[in-house]
Amino acid sequence: MDLVKNEDVIRIIERSSYHYHLNIANRVLRPLILQLYLDKRTWGLVETYTEKLETYRHRGYLFEDLYKQIAACARFVETVHNGIYSMKNKVKAEGNTPDKAYRVMTVNNLPDNLKTFANLLNDLYKLLIELEEKAGNKPPIYMMLQEMESVSRTLTKD
Repeated sequence: MDLVKNEDVIRIIERSSYHYHLNIANRVLRPLILQLYLDKRTWGLVETYTEKLETYRHRGYLFEDLYKQIAACARFVETVHNGIYSMKNKVKAEGNTPDKAYRVMTVNNLPDNLKTFANLLNDLYKLLIELEEKAGNKPPIYMMLQEMESVSRTLTKD
């Protein structure tokens, strides 16, 4: 089985992981996001995608593993996007904390930050499809994974 070691793939994973930690899973949003329902498998795949780059950088990724991680991140994006309204209400309901303005600003910027993360994931997904076609995988792995059917649609909806 072919391993993905493409530098463009690594670069997109680095950028999206950095963006995720800085703008989505930060000290303000992480506690709110953890209150949303995502199954353990999805959380594990999101964590692998966003935190284990060094493990895979030299060894390489399996196409199937990356596709599953992208699908999990797409579910994450959709779940968080659906929970933004409740997160905004929780932050508004807080008393006057010293960093309330920062907390409100962070939650208000979440839709744009989720969109950036989703765009990076979609770029990676399209790149993987292109690389898989060049590798000559017949049938392509992404076509055999049922969870991939809605990924691009989820990542590109406004």
